[in-house]
Amino acid sequence: MPELVFFSGTMDCGKSTLALQIEHNRSARGLVGMIFTRNDRAGEGKLSSRLGLVTDAVEVGDRADLYTHLVDHLTQGRRADYVIADEAQFLAPEQIDQLARVVDDLEIDVYAFGITTDFRSKLFPGSQRLVELADRVEVLQVEALCWCGARATHNARTVGGVMVVEGAQVVVGDVTDSADEVGYEVLCRRHHRRRMTAATARAATLAPDVLPITQA
Repeated sequence: MPELVFFSGTMDCGKSTLALQIEHNRSARGLVGMIFTRNDRAGEGKLSSRLGLVTDAVEVGDRADLYTHLVDHLTQGRRADYVIADEAQFLAPEQIDQLARVVDDLEIDVYAFGITTDFRSKLFPGSQRLVELADRVEVLQVEALCWCGARATHNARTVGGVMVVEGAQVVVGDVTDSADEVGYEVLCRRHHRRRMTAATARAATLAPDVLPITQA
């Protein structure tokens, strides 16, 4: 049976690399896919990995109807044996509903890849809808690491290396961006709660972290 599968993880855990691998494996077997993306680091209409791999994709706009796009594609006599949706956290909830309809009505597998929570640890609307609708939610096993060496579970937005907790939910950036601009860093929950990035940790007077001590 066709499935809607949500591959979830933090930034820098290999989501786009896996999307490209799925595309490669299926195309090598003669299958034809439809790739959707939004706000990829490589620019409009691209699906890219930090490993340097890149392929063309359909850029999804605010009002795009993904189900209608697939129907139009198929009625023109073209093929779509599967669908890949990268950066799915940026899709609107109704667009996730459209992907579910692609699975149910067109009987096409959909593989969605995205971050679950934003820099404030709040669910992206698109990711929330995927969790609600997906046949399976797969947490990627390639673990990104916090600067302390623990498993990274949260995405932090930084400006000049300092974590910020206010601003628009969607600001395009990357974990490799310069420290002087808006960027992102993956952190464990403890250091996300303490707003302690790699840069601020180096500047701290106490290292490693110690528990607060109070006199009895």
